[in-house]
Amino acid sequence: MALSPLTRAAAWVLLATAACRATAPAATAQQPSPAAPKGVRFIAVGDTGRGNAEQHQVAAAMKAKCAASGCDLVVMLGDNFYPTGVTSPEDAQFQEKFEQPYAGLDIPFYPVLGNHDYGGNGAGDEFGKGAHEVAYTGRSYRWKMPAPHHHFQVENVEFFATDTNMQLYGQDGVQRRDMAQWLAASTAAWKISLGHHPYLSNGYHGNAGSYDGKAGHAPWDGVGVKSFFEEVLCGRVDLALFGHDHNRQWLEPTCRGTELVVSGAGAGGSALKQTNPARFQSSAVGFLWVEVEGGKLTGEFIGPDGAVDFVRTLTRP
Repeated sequence: MALSPLTRAAAWVLLATAACRATAPAATAQQPSPAAPKGVRFIAVGDTGRGNAEQHQVAAAMKAKCAASGCDLVVMLGDNFYPTGVTSPEDAQFQEKFEQPYAGLDIPFYPVLGNHDYGGNGAGDEFGKGAHEVAYTGRSYRWKMPAPHHHFQVENVEFFATDTNMQLYGQDGVQRRDMAQWLAASTAAWKISLGHHPYLSNGYHGNAGSYDGKAGHAPWDGVGVKSFFEEVLCGRVDLALFGHDHNRQWLEPTCRGTELVVSGAGAGGSALKQTNPARFQSSAVGFLWVEVEGGKLTGEFIGPDGAVDFVRTLTRP
């Protein structure tokens, strides 16, 4: 029986609809959203390299804090070996002043170089000595110093390890270029710089540009450190961590928003003599413990008995 034109049109519609259903791609399953970054917890401690009772006391407090609150890494803020650095990657001081005090803290340690690491009994003018500490990276599973200056990222935190001794001596051209490029390319939520010589400090050495009362006497006055910090790091990192002075300070002034912290009491304490406003300062030995969770960074200064002496929290959108 012949179909009417209207019936034929309806049939074609039904066939076309069925074909479309047969050939249409299956609905794409909804992709899970990216996982939020994990929290990052670390210790910042400097001027550790003595192998003395105070270093072991601070190391014990570090181990207790990590056991109680968690630690992913330790950053060491220079002067890793007193009084005049190491003579080779096989130097026994690596055992006496690093491996033994921190035995049981099986996490990465990221040291930077200080003036004592560069020899000269602290003058920092034996420039080849820093290479021995870089070379030790190949001999220890915990010691992580791939270069005198470098950067690395853990979750949403990027660390920028600087070489302030070379800044002091004006031998920082490559470092300036590298740091500027790394900072410009960074997409990390939190940026933290690590260095030995401080930008501001209430300790004996004082502020960059007038270290040890030697303003106008380069390189000892630290003009090179001051210019590097102001031109490369200031306002581009959230937190700047230093050693050199053997005390603990959270300065009140910032550098265009960059918070300034000294944590150089890893093996001894020294007097506080300067007058920069400070949120907290202490000449007692100890360290800084930091936790980063999303848009919140919390720093705790821990004393020699393991007690929390001071807490400050930074937040960002």
